[in-house]
Amino acid sequence: MGRFDQHFLMDIDTIQDYAKEKLHLFAPDEPLLCEDLGDGNINYVYRLKSKKTGKSFVLKHADVRTRSKASEVSLDRIRIEAEALILQGTLAPGFVPEVYHFDIVMGCIVMEDLYDYENMRAALCRRERFPKFAEDITTFLAQTLIRSTDLVIPPEEKKELMKKFINPSLCAITERKVFNDPFSDFSGRNKPFPPIRKFLEHELYEDEALRLEAAKMKEIFKNSAQALIHGDLHTGSIMVRQDSTMILDPEFAFYGPIGYDVGNVIANLVFAWISAYADMPAGEQREAQLSYLKETIEAVPDLFRRKALTIIHREATEHMTEAAGVPEWYLDDVLTDTAGFAALELIRRVIGSAKVRDLTCIEDENNRAFAEKFCILLAKDIIFHRKKQYHDGASYTAAMERFVSCQTERR
Repeated sequence: MGRFDQHFLMDIDTIQDYAKEKLHLFAPDEPLLCEDLGDGNINYVYRLKSKKTGKSFVLKHADVRTRSKASEVSLDRIRIEAEALILQGTLAPGFVPEVYHFDIVMGCIVMEDLYDYENMRAALCRRERFPKFAEDITTFLAQTLIRSTDLVIPPEEKKELMKKFINPSLCAITERKVFNDPFSDFSGRNKPFPPIRKFLEHELYEDEALRLEAAKMKEIFKNSAQALIHGDLHTGSIMVRQDSTMILDPEFAFYGPIGYDVGNVIANLVFAWISAYADMPAGEQREAQLSYLKETIEAVPDLFRRKALTIIHREATEHMTEAAGVPEWYLDDVLTDTAGFAALELIRRVIGSAKVRDLTCIEDENNRAFAEKFCILLAKDIIFHRKKQYHDGASYTAAMERFVSCQTERR
């Protein structure tokens, strides 16, 4: 049996040996640099670079335990990620890195190195702006999501894809972190910001009506197999340049509700907006950042809906989409779900263990408390009124302005 014929957790030295023996992307005697890029909780990520030519690739390596050692998780997630990237690259060319190698035994994907891109969450925390982002992300969402529904592809093909992308261990993580933990502290996994602990307990744990709406959204998440969704589409999974957007890390991919991906994008832009509002000094730069983020938030649901309708009208194979009003009805339901999932993402990132840097980077405790309370109050309004009010971008930003004003008056 060869050295890499049975899975084990590799380190930097072993990764270089693996690259030379298995990848055929470098010459056998080519000197390599191996850099650890990983800062996530689940996988190990390295950059392999030739000292001679400068050619580089990214290698993602999965172990049977998460990188944080918090739990065991199936190695099949690396297959799902590789196959999702390949399919997304077909459905929406130019928006995901190219996959060069996949090894199920060692749990490795080797892909294009996006060395000249930057992580979007980090860039937004530095108050950078990306004017093409709304156009790019909505093109990616419409093309990958709508083109993987049985509105467009034959139902037999969709059901085969559903089987291929069954992802129980990663879905279980989402179901716990998004739908269970934020609404009770029985597990002790929640990590509330101490100055607003009582506020969170009252607004979340004691609100039975909210728990009911969260339970409804959980049923949709578990049982609405509309499209192949990314499953973890936040600004930390997006790489950006001024002229381009790339989407990474679809290891949570499965056949689920379209609104989950769209809602997560909206919620994470809201985090960036309230972070800028609460933390930036007054002045032109603050106003410019807030204006950019507001316009982007408004654009995401509106552009997505428009592009999704275009794809349905042009590419649908489902005969019933020819009936008047069917595509519009379908997308109205998607946008209702979008709002519900956006609300749950806002809630879980405040109280749960998976924080976002947009909020934690706010050093002033009062400003951070203000931002986190805003997220909870906005989220509750969204989830309670998702069926009637939150079907366009302006409804989100109007509510944001309303709740930030209410919070400011109380300070």
